[in-house]
Amino acid sequence: MTDTTPSEQKETSGGLRDFLNVLFKHKAGILSIFVATVVTVTVGSFVISPVYESNASLLIKIGREYITRPEVGEMRNLMIVNQEEIVNSEIQILTSRELGEKVITSIGISTIYPRIASDSPVKMTPFETSVIRFSKDLTAEGVKKSNVINVAFQHRDPSVAARALSLLVDFYKEKHLDVFSNPQSSFLEKQLGEYRQRLEGSENALEAFKQKHQVYSLDEQRSLLLRQRVELDTSLKNTKNRIDEFQRKVASYGEQLRDISRNKARYTHTERDRIIVEAQNRLLSLQLKEQELLARNYREDSRLVGNVRKELQLVRDFLKSQEEEIGSKVHTGNPVYQEVEKEMLKAEAELASQRVRADTLSRQIAQLDGEIREVDLKDKELQDLKREVSTNDKNYRTYLEKLEEARISDDLNRQKIANISVIQPPVVPQKPVKPKKLLNIILGIVLGAFAGLGYAFFSEYTSQGFSTPEQVERRLGLPVLTSIALKGKQGR
Repeated sequence: MTDTTPSEQKETSGGLRDFLNVLFKHKAGILSIFVATVVTVTVGSFVISPVYESNASLLIKIGREYITRPEVGEMRNLMIVNQEEIVNSEIQILTSRELGEKVITSIGISTIYPRIASDSPVKMTPFETSVIRFSKDLTAEGVKKSNVINVAFQHRDPSVAARALSLLVDFYKEKHLDVFSNPQSSFLEKQLGEYRQRLEGSENALEAFKQKHQVYSLDEQRSLLLRQRVELDTSLKNTKNRIDEFQRKVASYGEQLRDISRNKARYTHTERDRIIVEAQNRLLSLQLKEQELLARNYREDSRLVGNVRKELQLVRDFLKSQEEEIGSKVHTGNPVYQEVEKEMLKAEAELASQRVRADTLSRQIAQLDGEIREVDLKDKELQDLKREVSTNDKNYRTYLEKLEEARISDDLNRQKIANISVIQPPVVPQKPVKPKKLLNIILGIVLGAFAGLGYAFFSEYTSQGFSTPEQVERRLGLPVLTSIALKGKQGR
């Protein structure tokens, strides 16, 4: 327990006595101010016209409005999920000036703000003043950690407050759809028609190309031509090898004949006739082969028929030359010379035949190379046409999907189907929100008490007199020798 000195106790009791002296000295003024303040606040609370507040709660659902759809390409739709931004955006739409103007126009200025209609400021029209007043009476705020918006509208008439808020909610739904709508149906229909025409044109061009060139499977056709070329190229190489072989034989036989000629050899008629007979047999065989090919429906200009006819002409020329040579030579000679000459003639005939075959194969290979190049060009043109069809088909399908999405969105907008739900519709309020009489009276009492105390201490501070001996000692710094009691009380 803390001990206090007599001087401290004296100061404490003196301060409390001074406070009580001030209260008793100015009790009339304090009471007057207190009563006046309380009465004024109380009367004002009962006199002021009551203000009613209609409330509504809206749920903002995450729906199609917040989906970002790419204009082109196959990118997936992206959904905006920032809850705070969504709610703030909707509050801005809800409290926009346009909606306030629509509500005032629908209700009428004389109904919603009759005083403004009768007495409007000079600098502004009654309508502009009403819009400003409407924005002040309207409040909208989002509930934390939710997609709910609380909307309130205050008015002196409860029915007008509920009606105005109801109209505001209806107009807000329409405005919401209008803001998030993206009318593209007409544009997409036009683009879809153009791409449909492009697709049909490219498909017709592709079909015409196939019909013109009889294209069914260029890959198979190319493979077939390549196989034929490989076979012909192999045959050509074999033929060239045989040509080289027969050239060596002819050269060898010629050297042998020159050696025999130096021995004055003679020729026999019998061996020459045998060669002619063999050539005639060869001629007959080729003629039969020609007839056989023609009988098998080979055309006159086919390669096989042409080869046979060339060999026929070669044999005929050989027979003609031999017959002419027989008539101018002696039909006797060396049998060895005749045998070598016979083999040489066979080799020359086979050499000529192989040369003709090699020439024919070379032309056939060149023709196949040309056909392969033509197939490659056709394939390139065909691939270009297919790519064009694929591109047009892709664009057509993309715009078709976009058009369907736009039509669905337009239908939903026409039906006024939005992702907004009214949790609590506006209702006519039964109790006013202003003035709050009990709260005002309590505040009036507190205010009156503080005002009275303030008046008492202010008056005491500005007063030139002293109420107690302690004030004299404290202010003047002089000791008080004696004091006279007021109203016969005993002094010191």
